[in-house]
Amino acid sequence: MRRTLPLLLAATLLAAACSSSDDDTTSDTASDTTSDTASDTTTEATSAETATTDAPDGADPAAPPTNPDKPSVDIPDEIPTELEVTVLEEGSGPEAASGDTVIVDYVGVRSRDGVEFDNSYDRFQPFDLVLGTGSVIDGWDQGLTGVQAGSTVQIDIPSDLAYGPDANGDIIGENEALTFLIEVRAVIQPPDPADAPTEAGVPESEGATDTTFVDLREGDGPELEAGQTAVVNYVVFRGDNLVALESSWEGGEPVSIGTATAGGFPGFVKGLPGMAVGGRRAIVIPPADAFGPDGNPQLGLPAETDMIVVVDLLGAFGTPET
Repeated sequence: MRRTLPLLLAATLLAAACSSSDDDTTSDTASDTTSDTASDTTTEATSAETATTDAPDGADPAAPPTNPDKPSVDIPDEIPTELEVTVLEEGSGPEAASGDTVIVDYVGVRSRDGVEFDNSYDRFQPFDLVLGTGSVIDGWDQGLTGVQAGSTVQIDIPSDLAYGPDANGDIIGENEALTFLIEVRAVIQPPDPADAPTEAGVPESEGATDTTFVDLREGDGPELEAGQTAVVNYVVFRGDNLVALESSWEGGEPVSIGTATAGGFPGFVKGLPGMAVGGRRAIVIPPADAFGPDGNPQLGLPAETDMIVVVDLLGAFGTPET
């Protein structure tokens, strides 16, 4: 997710952008907090465009929506001089280690007075990072090591593990200690290329009129519901000859895909919900539910050609559609 988005996911972003009203409101502070590596997570389908509610009486209807699920943060009794990690809610599954992708929601405040400088909740878009790559401040890299999916942690970070003597924005001053409340949505280990799916068991397809799917392996985890975000590895095949066109396995990192109806990539909106985490599914997508009749020459998909995407579902999070 720190690499350049692959073509398929770039198209997903484009489809979401075309159906929204310019909702690319990624926080400058969040970008700074993560050393100018703004998240490429493709969760536009779960962004503010799908979460906006009617403004209360007297409120500015043009103001960005706020997330009622955003938690409050209790600041420490003393300014932290050492990294302190407090587990507020236990998680389960593998413990995050260097090289793992961790997907989180967070609220960040100044430790000395609780003034908030950033949060992911009001963007309705979780943040992803790869541990041990230096993409975030040291307090995050160290403090998130060992966390598990489903856990909630508070990380009190001394200034030397944050920004040190440098101020950052209008709120974070020089030698500022920071406190983060973080909900861990998923911990994803790097994929083993040897486990990447091949064309074996994938049905060829020509002239499909609707998105269909075949489960190649049943999962044993939670079931992905419509509107949630799916964390996947995938391989894209041409439907007519099963030539592989693109694979997230080669990049070494999974990707996140929104499944909300509004602004979502139709083939994923129809083909992903109902999968269980741990499963593998071949989704047959006709041009009408993908790139249209002209196909995608950059991807290597000719005009009027079905696309088959084989996905491994690694995680599911977010609020389902009602």
